[in-house]
Amino acid sequence: MRRVHPASLDGQVFAEPLVSGSRVFVATEGDSVYALDARTGRQLWRTHLGEPVPRSQLPCGDIDPLGITGTPVIDPSAGRLWVVASVQPGRHELVALDLANGSLRSRRSVDPPQADPRALQQRAALALSHGLVYVAFGGLFGDCGTYNGWVVGARTDGTGSLLTYRVNTNGRAGIWGPSGPAVDASGDLYVSTGNGNSTNTFDFGDAVIRLSPELGVLDWYAPANWADLNAGDTDLGSMGPSLLGGNLLFQAGKAGEGYLLRADHLGGINGQAFQAGVCGGAWGGTAYLPPHLYVGCSDGLTALRLGSGATFTVAWRGPRFWAEPPIVAGGLVWTVDRDGARLIGLDPTTGTVAFQLSLGAGSHFATPAAADGRIFVAAGRTIVAVSGS
Repeated sequence: MRRVHPASLDGQVFAEPLVSGSRVFVATEGDSVYALDARTGRQLWRTHLGEPVPRSQLPCGDIDPLGITGTPVIDPSAGRLWVVASVQPGRHELVALDLANGSLRSRRSVDPPQADPRALQQRAALALSHGLVYVAFGGLFGDCGTYNGWVVGARTDGTGSLLTYRVNTNGRAGIWGPSGPAVDASGDLYVSTGNGNSTNTFDFGDAVIRLSPELGVLDWYAPANWADLNAGDTDLGSMGPSLLGGNLLFQAGKAGEGYLLRADHLGGINGQAFQAGVCGGAWGGTAYLPPHLYVGCSDGLTALRLGSGATFTVAWRGPRFWAEPPIVAGGLVWTVDRDGARLIGLDPTTGTVAFQLSLGAGSHFATPAAADGRIFVAAGRTIVAVSGS
């Protein structure tokens, strides 16, 4: 094991590190993007995108300062990385950087029209499809101010008007699950929302919504108890949807209930193909290695076994700790223990702990990345690299 980092990153890292070729790309709350050599940790370039927004200038929140929170997206064939930075005095800018040297290729505002950008947070991972970058927005921790969930689409060449989708609610219903929108082969997007304000008329809070590439609503789903989820701040959208193949989509949320949906017919209210309890609360994202789906939960990593006929059963539950979004790599399922700040590798068939390492510091929803026999994970202001060699 070794720590891979320059002398000091300029802020906390909440976004997942991304690996392309022999480089690790890291975005910070200091509004910087770094390129590091994946083997040595040497800094190859750093691009600073502006000054982040202090918590004192925001109506609420739990990140100070607020810079880059959502995971960027890379197109290796184009040699580009896209990232959204929150910059003073409180706006969100989509920036394209050259992978080779970090030079600026395009920059534009992606603040939704008529929205208060200071009440929005860009936590969801960006998505890239068919020449468009999609940016989802939710609210700040504390649900302060007036905001709605939004998705904004921008052309990768930096031209043209923004595409926008606003959740049809009178408030909230943020799209904030860290794993971000899921995109199918045709370019349709699937997003999940947090609690809306209504408890009597359905308002697309606590729902899964299918959007066209142009961000028109095509279909939607909500659990039968959507009103109770709204009232209790029990977000269905605490993780993004997961497309599993075979026309199936998985969604779970803070209540710990899991839903299998038909991707081509989400089903409206109570229209799930299958529903069962998963854990005490699901957050962040999932990892899928058939027939198992691994779910990060507040009471431990949970493995679901998908059966025939759109069903699942709990295959195993790992040790009890807050399990951050998992990945599968090198024959193990990797996750981070949020409260214990440990990187943990578990046997994918039994849940037995095979590896653990203290990180010294942690970040909410820290998601590991893997490449070339190494695991990379954020630990406060550094990146830790674990190698089998």
